[in-house]
Amino acid sequence: MAAIVIVVIVVVVLAFLLWASFNGLVKKRNRTQEAWSEIDVELKRRHDLIPNLVSTVEGYAAHEKGTFEAVTKARADAVSAGATGDPAKIAPAENALSGTLRSLFAVAENYPQLRAVESFTQLQETLTATEDKIEFARRYYNTSARDFDTALQTFPRNLIAGMFNFKAVAFYGADDSDRAVPQVTFPGSDGASTGPTQSGPPPATGSAGPPSAAGSAGPPTA
Repeated sequence: MAAIVIVVIVVVVLAFLLWASFNGLVKKRNRTQEAWSEIDVELKRRHDLIPNLVSTVEGYAAHEKGTFEAVTKARADAVSAGATGDPAKIAPAENALSGTLRSLFAVAENYPQLRAVESFTQLQETLTATEDKIEFARRYYNTSARDFDTALQTFPRNLIAGMFNFKAVAFYGADDSDRAVPQVTFPGSDGASTGPTQSGPPPATGSAGPPSAAGSAGPPTA
């Protein structure tokens, strides 16, 4: 009888550990997906702002055709890279877009009359706010990804992760130099800042792992 009681207790304990571990992984995975979706939304907003920004500056510096074409192409490349869901392709594309935007604002500095254009000022402020949101979302995502990946690697949750096909996710990395917001200062003004960031939507993985594709809420797999 005592042996049966011991077996029952062991089974109950194991069942509880299975339940707790599985639910814990699901919560951490969902938090990571939520954090990724915030990055994804802000990146789309950033990409949507660029055509209007180029158009506004172009109205005052039409002869800077090479710069405008470079920004437009870099944006298209970044959008295409995001559609692949491959962080290895997304990062360089976003870095290239960052560089072309810096060139665009360098051009804008040579036209102080732009500071009086309300649409340009609004675009500037919106892009700056978007960059701030992306940076905050990136930090939140990386924290969530760290907690999720750590949970996947610790016992006994690593056994549960294998059984239910949970997959580790990749960190959203960015060099400080690439994420620096270009400072734009106009004569007679206190200056404003704007600039780009990088990211990438994730590739799809197993059914219990974070779902992902360009534009989805799932984070990139490691």
